[in-house]
Amino acid sequence: MTHIAFTSARTARPSFAEQVARFRADEPRFFDLAILCGLLMLPTGFAAVADNRLFDGVDIWIKPLKFDVALLVYFLTMVFFARFLPATTRSSRTYRIYSVAVVTAVALEVAWIHGAAALGTASHFNASPVGAVLYSVAGLGALMLTTPPAVYAVSIYRNPPTGLPPVLSESLVLGLGLTLPLTLMTAGTMANLGQHYVGGVPADPSGLFFFGWARDVGDLRVAHFFATHAMHAVPLFGLAYVGLAGGTSRWPARIFAAGFTGFVIFAFVQALNGQPFLPALG
Repeated sequence: MTHIAFTSARTARPSFAEQVARFRADEPRFFDLAILCGLLMLPTGFAAVADNRLFDGVDIWIKPLKFDVALLVYFLTMVFFARFLPATTRSSRTYRIYSVAVVTAVALEVAWIHGAAALGTASHFNASPVGAVLYSVAGLGALMLTTPPAVYAVSIYRNPPTGLPPVLSESLVLGLGLTLPLTLMTAGTMANLGQHYVGGVPADPSGLFFFGWARDVGDLRVAHFFATHAMHAVPLFGLAYVGLAGGTSRWPARIFAAGFTGFVIFAFVQALNGQPFLPALG
């Protein structure tokens, strides 16, 4: 009997494919886009190795590769958070149209970023007549890209998930809700300035390892990076707080969210003053 019970329990455990299918079901359009970006990393990575062209002193395929990675993480995160939306919202015609619009806008932006690399030109801050038009269109796509966290925050706020500790529910709303305004603040400033460096051109174009942040001048990409990750940082704090101290009060999430916002603003002002986030040693 014990063997039979053990066998039945083992059989009942969902396979990896079944778990992936269940995960995808929460937001299939964002999931498929994330997988597409993940697969795109392969040819983009190969191009970075095989193509020795540089743009502003950096491998021309690094920016597309970073976008592939960022979009993979971003949309898989949105698929995870989609489970907290009401089922009626996810199945509504309005939401389906909206999610298709997001996917379409992002797909066009990804095509432009990779196409610009293939052509040996800039995808961002491109001052050529054609490039300026395409950059403006891509900007609209980027704006659409940043809206899902805000949409999710409003939906979760209006329909709090049952069974979640208050601090975790609050952290979801605040983390998702802060992502859009903080991102618009940082990305909008870069768009208006026409560059992300403040205070000159860095001596080392490659910058900080992996991130590429300038080590000797201000770099607005630092604040932009942390702004876009509010959707990760605040909910992770809420989850950690539940594990350590329980989650009956919403105030810990509010205090952390305020502190995180202050940190992003600090990095933003620091860059505007031409100061590097992590100065080079020596």
